[in-house]
Amino acid sequence: MTSNPDPVHLANHAVRLSGIVKSFGDGNSRLTVLKGIDLDARSGEIMMLVGPSGCGKTTLLSIMAGTLHADQGGVEVFGTRLDKMKSAHVTKFRAQNIGFIFQSFNLIPTINCAENVSVPLLIQGTPARKAEARAKELLAAVGLGDRWHHRPTQLSGGQQQRVAIARALVHEPRLIICDEPTASLDAKNGTMVMELFDTVAKAPGRAVIIVTHDNRIFSHADRIAQMDDGQIVEVHDVDKSRPPELHH
Repeated sequence: MTSNPDPVHLANHAVRLSGIVKSFGDGNSRLTVLKGIDLDARSGEIMMLVGPSGCGKTTLLSIMAGTLHADQGGVEVFGTRLDKMKSAHVTKFRAQNIGFIFQSFNLIPTINCAENVSVPLLIQGTPARKAEARAKELLAAVGLGDRWHHRPTQLSGGQQQRVAIARALVHEPRLIICDEPTASLDAKNGTMVMELFDTVAKAPGRAVIIVTHDNRIFSHADRIAQMDDGQIVEVHDVDKSRPPELHH
């Protein structure tokens, strides 16, 4: 049974989605990917979205992040209705409040790792020297303190993923949205990244939402939302004493 948040949690929500519908294509080829999604993510928690490939998880993440516009429904992030804002205002809000970890990394190949991680701070107007110093701190936190001067093409896939994670956290966003953040990582580095989310990203006034198929990290979630065929079919709290049971 899907759990319903109590009034305290409703007052403390980070993300609220109501009636989200999203389709792609036209005419007979039109495909409805999201079919009336209602979902709340609470401030101070890690929520994981799970479900079969193609069920709409990444599309839903993109709508939360404001990089994709829903056809119908409301998108509220820390009290701000993204669906009511002009595109330029959404872009500014996203730069200040949201960190997005893409499955494809999206690193800039022509600059080094510290410069890649500095980008969100530079967009906000942080002086370059201060931005680079902060970037190096985050790279050290993900185990890449000695690789800050390397370009992404000189790193393994797992190392590039950790650079992308550092970039998403460097400006201390209130909402961190992650698409398979541990997919390219071994157990040791996956644990390191999740511990970073636990200590740096997860705090009062922030929230972390992760799409994942990686059952090694389920125990780090506070709640798990299960998707299937464009709908949320179950949301439940995680018993930290044992791995969560998921219905497939």
